[in-house]
Amino acid sequence: MIITLRKGAKQKEIMVVTEKVKGLGYKPHISKGEDITIIGMIGDSAEKYKEVFEAMDVVEHVNEIQKPYKLASREFKRENTVVKVSRNVDIGGKKIHVMAGPCAIESRDLMNDTGKIVKEAGGTILRGGAFKPRSSPYAFQGLGEEGLKYMEEAGEKLHMPTISEAMTVEQVELLSKYCDIIQIGARNMQNYDLLKAAGRQKKPVLLKRGMAATVKELLLSAEYILSQGNYDVILCERGIRTFEDSTRFTMDLNAVPVLKKFSHLPVVLDPSHGIGIREHVGTMAKACIAVGADGIIIEVHPRPEEALSDGPQSLMPEQFRRLMEDLDLVAKAVGRELLD
Repeated sequence: MIITLRKGAKQKEIMVVTEKVKGLGYKPHISKGEDITIIGMIGDSAEKYKEVFEAMDVVEHVNEIQKPYKLASREFKRENTVVKVSRNVDIGGKKIHVMAGPCAIESRDLMNDTGKIVKEAGGTILRGGAFKPRSSPYAFQGLGEEGLKYMEEAGEKLHMPTISEAMTVEQVELLSKYCDIIQIGARNMQNYDLLKAAGRQKKPVLLKRGMAATVKELLLSAEYILSQGNYDVILCERGIRTFEDSTRFTMDLNAVPVLKKFSHLPVVLDPSHGIGIREHVGTMAKACIAVGADGIIIEVHPRPEEALSDGPQSLMPEQFRRLMEDLDLVAKAVGRELLD
């Protein structure tokens, strides 16, 4: 249920409503716009208290949320959410941010070298996997905490926020110590204990769509994070599995306008995984910007032939530099910004 307060409601009046929500056994979720404050009262049978709040002078009106995902819906928040990361990086505003780096953190030198490449080309967030969910148990599984330390060092030197993936509940707290954004991968989109653990942290969370998940299921997974009090959630489309086998996955560009209609959360796209073929990653990256992405994730490696993970889809340094220039042109064409 959504409780919309009258324009200009004072903080004391807002507190009266939130305390009433708590007193009824519910957790209030507050969304403050430029003029209007909305309080979400989420839970079973919340609607039976509708008349209680309608009788309060500070309340403008009360509505039931129709979507199964309550806090992620446009009904709860009309304005686009802008996720504040760190180092003046805001995702969801006019500027489009590029997260780039190697698929897996392999060494300190690799993170430093790749970080410089990304920074010089105009990338704003450094990515790298310390824990790798691999299809084969014999493939490289990542360096763990050691890798996180390497990426943190590189991020500090380059003044760049960092992002890495958590695979277990225990890893969430560890990543919060070293990274600016916690990523929940496609294979864990419906790992509800992991989602709730990420929701209890104060760090922004990037949630990837499962390879066989619908848009509705992605938003319901985001709801798990939001329901724990962490409203800094970034949705990520990374391709879905279809009958097509000429590419790694099928990049669902349709999802971007649909997500933006249904939800206020920012949307990032991952063309590296979406198509999985180096020569086509750039084309899809440009398409991602054109359809309204708030950011993209690109895999970059100085020597992809030696990469321990996803070498065939990783861009080489010069390819990444040229792509950033092209992406800037596309961003400007759709009224956004990419390169400073």
